[in-house]
Amino acid sequence: MDDIKKLALTADAAMFESTGERPFCGSFIQDTRRSSGYTPAELRDRFSRRGISNYIDVNGRKIPIQNAAMPGGRKIPLLKAMLTTACERDCNYCGFRAGSNERRVTFKPETMAKTYNDIYQAGLLDGLFLSSGIFAGGPNTQNRMLDVAEILRTKLDYRGYLHLKIMPGAERDQILRAMQFADRISVNLEAPNPDRLSFLAPTKQFTDELLQPLRWINEIRRSVPTNRGWCGRWPSSTTQFVVGPAGESDLEILSTVSKLHQIHGLTRAYFEAFTPVHGTPLENHPAENPLREHRLYQASFLLRDYYFDLEELPFSHDGLLPISTDPKLAYAKSTLAEKPIEINNASRTELLRIPGIGPRGANTILRCRRQGRIRYLSDLRKFGIIAERAAPYITLDGHRTPQQLSFW
Repeated sequence: MDDIKKLALTADAAMFESTGERPFCGSFIQDTRRSSGYTPAELRDRFSRRGISNYIDVNGRKIPIQNAAMPGGRKIPLLKAMLTTACERDCNYCGFRAGSNERRVTFKPETMAKTYNDIYQAGLLDGLFLSSGIFAGGPNTQNRMLDVAEILRTKLDYRGYLHLKIMPGAERDQILRAMQFADRISVNLEAPNPDRLSFLAPTKQFTDELLQPLRWINEIRRSVPTNRGWCGRWPSSTTQFVVGPAGESDLEILSTVSKLHQIHGLTRAYFEAFTPVHGTPLENHPAENPLREHRLYQASFLLRDYYFDLEELPFSHDGLLPISTDPKLAYAKSTLAEKPIEINNASRTELLRIPGIGPRGANTILRCRRQGRIRYLSDLRKFGIIAERAAPYITLDGHRTPQQLSFW
C-alpha cells in the first residue's frame, strides 16, 4: 500500500478523533433517532454531512481535511491523522478498540513526517493534528509521535500548525518535549470523573493516566521559562468529553471543566455527543442529542469567558442544562427579568450577564460611558450589541426600555 493511501485511511479513521472545531448542524439531530450502532463508513458519511471535512486530491487519492478555526478566527486546512489505527485498549465506545475488525494502518515516524510535509509543501494543507491508537503502552506510543514532531520541526524545518495528542500514561519529560514542538496539545479525559470513565474505558486510569498529564502541563508552564517552548511560548492545552453514554450530568462535566480552567490552566474543553458504533459494546446504546453538546459549549464559554460561577448556571434538579434554551438566556429570565441591570452603572461582570452582550460589547460600553450616559437602544446597536435581546433585562438611565408585544 502506498503512503498516500495509508495517510488517507488514517485521516478517514481520525474523523472519530474530534478536535471540537466542526460547526453545529441542526439537520444532524434527525440522525440521532436511530438506536442501533452505525458502521464506521456510515459515521464518516454523517460527519461529512455535518460539515466537518472537505477533500484534497493527492496523486489521485482523496484525503479528508478539516477547516479548523485558529485563535483569532483564522481558518486553516487541517489534516487529522493517526500514527496507527491499531489499539491495545478496549474503550467501549470506540470503533478501533482492541478486537475490532476495522482495517489497521501503521506509519513509521519518518514516513508520516515526510508524507505530510510533502503535501504541506505543495500548499494543500496548513496544519496537522496527530493522534494514534495505543500500542506497547502509552509512553512507547508517545515516543513515536514525538519522533514525528521532531523530524518535522528539526529535519524538515516545518513551521506550520501542529497539534499533538498526549497518550494515556505519558511521562512528564515526554510532555515537556511535546510542548517544545507543538502549538497545541490535548489530553482527552473522556469522562468527568473515575466512575464515569470506568464505564466508557475500563482499562484507563482517570487520575494517573489522564489527569496527571494535565497537571504536568500546567506545572511546566509555571516553572520552566517560556523561551523553551515552541517559538518562545508554551502551547495551549485542551481536553474532550464523550457526552451521554455513561449517564453523567451536565453539572458533573462542567464542574470538572471549571476546575480544569481554574487549577490546571486548561485553554478549552470540547464535547462530543455520543454516537453508537457497530461492533462495540455500546452499539445499541441510543445516540446523544447534539443539542446537548451545543448547550455544553455555550455553558463552558460562560464559565471561561463571561465569568459565570457554576452555581449561576440553570441546572435542573437532575443536573442537566435546558435543551430548548440558551443557558445565558435561561439565567437572565430567572434572575434579571425582575431585577434589570442599569447599563450606565454596571460592572463588566454584570454587563456580561446580559443576553446580547459579549466581552467586546461590554468593553465598548465601558469605554463609551466615559463620554456620556447611554440612553437609547439605538446607542447599543451602534456598539454592535444585539439590543433586542438585551432590552428585557436592562434599564437605560433608570428607565426600562419599551417592549414590543409579540402577536405570535
